[in-house]
Amino acid sequence: MMRGEIYRAELKPRSGSEQHGRRPVIVVSHDSFNKAPGWRSVIVVPLTTSSRARKGPTSVLLSAGPNGLSEDSFVLCHQITTLDRSKLTKKIGRVSMSEQARIDKGILAAVDLL
Repeated sequence: MMRGEIYRAELKPRSGSEQHGRRPVIVVSHDSFNKAPGWRSVIVVPLTTSSRARKGPTSVLLSAGPNGLSEDSFVLCHQITTLDRSKLTKKIGRVSMSEQARIDKGILAAVDLL
C-alpha cells in the first residue's frame, strides 16, 4: 500500500454528511507510515462522482482514465479520515504526480496550512 494509490473501500459506519458506502479512496498517509509492521491504520480521502462536490478549494477533480477511475470524480480533501486497512477491498489504480500535487494542495487548504 503506497501513497497515491486508489482503493475501493467500505466506509461504514458513517454519519451525517460523511461519505459512506462502497467508494474509491486515495491513500494520503506517508509511505513509512503505510509500511510500518503491524500498523493497521491508513489515512485516506474519499471520492465522489456527485457534481455538487465541485464547490470550494478542497474538492479536486480527477478525470477518469489512466488513474484507474471509470468516471470523473471529486476528491473530498476536507473529509480526510483514518481507516483500518481491512476496509480497503480492491486496488483500482494510482494518481499521477500532478494529481497528487493538486490533492496535497486541497488537503492543505482544508486544514488551513496554505
